[in-house]
Amino acid sequence: MMLFTALFALTAAASTLAAPFANYTRCGNAISSDELRAVEAQFAVDSAAALAKDDSLIPIPAPQERTIHVVWHIIQESNNLSGGAISDDAVRQSISAMNKHYIGSTFNFVLDKIDRTTNSNWFRSATSGSPLQTAMKKALHTGDAKVLNVYTVGFKGSGLLGYATWPWDYSKNPVDDGVVILYSSIPGGSTTNFNEGKTLTHEVGHWLGVYHVFDDLQRSCDDTDYVSDTPAQKTPTNGCPTSKDSCPTKPGLDSIHNYMDYSYDPCMNAFTPGQIDRMKKQSFTYRGLVATSLVSTPAATLDTVLVPASPIPPPETL
Repeated sequence: MMLFTALFALTAAASTLAAPFANYTRCGNAISSDELRAVEAQFAVDSAAALAKDDSLIPIPAPQERTIHVVWHIIQESNNLSGGAISDDAVRQSISAMNKHYIGSTFNFVLDKIDRTTNSNWFRSATSGSPLQTAMKKALHTGDAKVLNVYTVGFKGSGLLGYATWPWDYSKNPVDDGVVILYSSIPGGSTTNFNEGKTLTHEVGHWLGVYHVFDDLQRSCDDTDYVSDTPAQKTPTNGCPTSKDSCPTKPGLDSIHNYMDYSYDPCMNAFTPGQIDRMKKQSFTYRGLVATSLVSTPAATLDTVLVPASPIPPPETL
């Protein structure tokens, strides 16, 4: 299957493009409009080829589940919490929180393994595309395209909360695949306003193939996330404003409650049905992730029935 390589911005570059809020940059992923168009054109070709080869994306009886196995790599510089030594229980709580965030999507995350590595250089400086990050992932990466590798690090001095690889880049560099997040952004962590585990949820959204709800680089009101049910949005959100409309000439307010915006964690509580549908198609095309039925009696029901009807369900309690 032919894959197209998209821009995966270096952390330093992304930090200048993605506005830092409260001394943090929510995400290190950014992609230009030209590359978006190229990626989407290739995705149309690749998804058609994937369906022709395997019809597993065709709706099956609901309810259904797409299981993603998780390997969590704790990178620490000491055995203290301030040095990144989060507990195994904190990791399990993070997986539980993420499953709540993805409820109704059919994606289910199962923790397979936790490992620990004491390496001060990796902890402090393993940023996107850096030699330290490459060495870290070569040493620790586990599994194939269906396995989610999560790395918790310190990002010292960068203010970065996380970054992820895109599914269409997997075949180019399988060992690079995964999500890297700030260790203190997990539920109960010390990163104020960003400590409910939603940095992980946001980055896994990228890993499953969805973009930011706003225009990363041009700051336009164009449709740059290729999802029809997210309103046009020019800028990332800071905090949790009561209302925000960066594209007033287009329908809808900004998606401040969407996991793919930059809002504070307490503000985020939803993916849209369109985003969920894109995740299914992207993960099937590039990760070979298929759904399994949880019922034995056939029913004439499309596989989207479990997606919440409202794009903004009530906030969950973690």
